[in-house]
Amino acid sequence: MRPISLAALALASGFTVAARAQTPDPMDIRACTALENDAQRLACYDHATGREHLPMAQKKTEAPSPPGTVFRHEQAKSNTEVPPTSSEKTVSLFDSRWELSPDSKLGTFNVRAYKPITVMPFFASSNQNSQPSSPNPANTVKEPQDLDNIESKFQLSLKTKVWQGVFGDEGDLWVAYTQSSRWQVYNEKNSRPFRETNYEPEAILAFNTNYEVAEWNGRLLGIALNHESNGQSDPLSRSWNRVMGYVGFEREDWTVMLRPWWRIPESSKTNDNPDISNYMGRADMQIVHEWRGQEFGLMLRHSLRGGSESHGAAEFTWAFPIVGNLRGYVELFKGYGESMIDYNHNATYLGLGLSLLDWY
Repeated sequence: MRPISLAALALASGFTVAARAQTPDPMDIRACTALENDAQRLACYDHATGREHLPMAQKKTEAPSPPGTVFRHEQAKSNTEVPPTSSEKTVSLFDSRWELSPDSKLGTFNVRAYKPITVMPFFASSNQNSQPSSPNPANTVKEPQDLDNIESKFQLSLKTKVWQGVFGDEGDLWVAYTQSSRWQVYNEKNSRPFRETNYEPEAILAFNTNYEVAEWNGRLLGIALNHESNGQSDPLSRSWNRVMGYVGFEREDWTVMLRPWWRIPESSKTNDNPDISNYMGRADMQIVHEWRGQEFGLMLRHSLRGGSESHGAAEFTWAFPIVGNLRGYVELFKGYGESMIDYNHNATYLGLGLSLLDWY
């Protein structure tokens, strides 16, 4: 066993008294080297450097990666997460993804997840849209397409903050990009075409808020400029531009995001889908719940109209641990507008696959 000096023993024995101090003496760290027990030595170092006062989420992760780093999973998920003690401060779900509070700010140009990043080798439709149509005759397919009801789907979604503190200390400007593809990978006789790919760039100005509504904490208020299209030529072309509002609420392990929007008008001659708002809606709500390492999501969307213009959709998602950071993923969609080409098409879709990054 390594010899221990009398000075080190004295410092180690005085560690308990020093732990009560508000500001640890920097010299306490010399006592830590005398402790043979790994757990006790780590606790000693944490106390001597002031690390024990950090929020719990900062203890769980390493120091932030330098700007420009692509992919840092902000809060690693585990099947055996240790619940926080009453003295530990936890970082909220919205803070972990949107850096709302001053303590959670990480600067600009860190590439982060936006919507879930998923790969589903199995994505089945109850009613594949073989003949897409639109009130605009130039955007109506004349002959039915030969499509399989089972295909694959994958989604990539990223965002980065490009301006922190737009109005002094308030407001962060984010840019985001989401791409989702539906691939007829099992349709060998038609050379396995990509049936539909949607491209969605977005600019979001987000503000930190703090108010209570029925025991929910209002944490986020934002406005966004959103473009979504499928990049195809007529008659399959579909697109729209929107101004969107973001209102976020949270409580322990729950988040709710409300997004009303207004479609920017287009010329009747160039409008691929003039009635899209009556099918893909004028608002949606995304509810996410974290429970024992699993994540449950529910999206509800509606046209906010009655009668023949009343249409909507619902989507349920479930992500669950498999091994390490690899997670299984289930997606169930019912209604109109699972994709741009299907904006006025009603069907049920079931997807099974993997989630690489979830909502939170």
